[in-house]
Amino acid sequence: MVRPQLRVYFGPSEDALTSGPGTSVSRNTVTVPLGEVFGWLVDAVRSGRTWLRDFEDDEVTISADLYEVILAYQHYQRPSA
Repeated sequence: MVRPQLRVYFGPSEDALTSGPGTSVSRNTVTVPLGEVFGWLVDAVRSGRTWLRDFEDDEVTISADLYEVILAYQHYQRPSA
């Protein structure tokens, strides 16, 4: 019987990171379109994934116009008195 060989996965290679369309990479950051991640984040929040807590204090950079839209949305989502 052949024994299965196990390998440790260290994430994608740097070649794979830099070759993706619309993706720019520096040492510890990746820039991707919001549409590429927000569906997964929504699913993770709805599913109560605990790994989200690991990133609660991380800062994200968004465009000023998106921030304004989020503030307006937040304002209109408040329950009325």
